[in-house]
Amino acid sequence: MNLRSAHPIRVLIADDHEITRIGIRRLLSTANDIEICAEASNGQQTIDLARTMHPNVILMDVMMPGMSGIEVTQRVKAESPDTFVIMLSSMEDERQVERAMFAGADGYLAKDVGAHDLVDAIRTVILGERVFSKAITERLEGKRREMDVEPSVGLTKREEEIVGLVAKGLTSQDIAKKLFISPRTVETHRARIMDKLGVNNAAGLVRFALLHSTYHDSRNIEEA
Repeated sequence: MNLRSAHPIRVLIADDHEITRIGIRRLLSTANDIEICAEASNGQQTIDLARTMHPNVILMDVMMPGMSGIEVTQRVKAESPDTFVIMLSSMEDERQVERAMFAGADGYLAKDVGAHDLVDAIRTVILGERVFSKAITERLEGKRREMDVEPSVGLTKREEEIVGLVAKGLTSQDIAKKLFISPRTVETHRARIMDKLGVNNAAGLVRFALLHSTYHDSRNIEEA
């Protein structure tokens, strides 16, 4: 379904600084296909509003009082997997980015992103692509090279699909339900993937999945 042509994209802004929320609201004000449905100033309020307002996209501050944006993302995604989350942060640390991706985030942008790029990012995640600031993508690519993770390692189409779902934090049971296969079949695929990658535990598979998914299924957003 193309939300741009059917309905406005409903956006929830989650940031504890009012001036930041005002700035984001202004950046999005010129986009006719985007509607700000709610604003939140802390983690619990974000979770509550996500439940009641059903936004399509949440612009999530990484650092918020009481509960971090990463923790909030994990809880929102557990309750509503179809809600897209773009993290906004002044920090571009790859470890923080990996934690956000493991929590289920669909993008990670610098807070100084320009109006055009922020609007483009929102429209992009709705189509199922991840979005990253250019500097973040370059750092993740550097980490991928350090780990000697090749984007093409002879994975089958089904294995690629499972890697993508692992990167979103889904369990074998979740993946089985989503792909209409048995959990045992998922475990067999995971074992074969791990063998091909030369990793011997679930943590290694998850780390590869995050970097591999980021490499394949993302779009760079130029920084302002």
